[in-house]
Amino acid sequence: MSEILKPYQTVDEYMQQLPEDTLVFMLTVRETLQKTLPQAKEKISWSMPTFWDKKNIIHFAAHKNHMGLYPGVDAIIHFAYRLKGYKTSKGAIQFKYNEKIPLDLIADIAKWCYETGNHP
Repeated sequence: MSEILKPYQTVDEYMQQLPEDTLVFMLTVRETLQKTLPQAKEKISWSMPTFWDKKNIIHFAAHKNHMGLYPGVDAIIHFAYRLKGYKTSKGAIQFKYNEKIPLDLIADIAKWCYETGNHP
């Protein structure tokens, strides 16, 4: 999905271009990240919504059938035991839109990335 969006400068502009069902999912994740990382600022980095505090903490992006969460390689390794059942790759996790959003897991990963200084 990211590949079909028009250029955008802010996270709000990014969100406004999403289909309604995807938007609800993405806004829920965004709200969770805002609560987990209240000190972080939102910006677009690597064409994705990003939480930032002197460096990128975590990225997330809408795709056709899933949301990608991009916490970096070290987070994938650290949370491997909790990521069983999700498709992962080097530094990325896929959460399907038609499944329950694991908000506690997403919050824990974001908090870990911030506290340890590991970032994408």
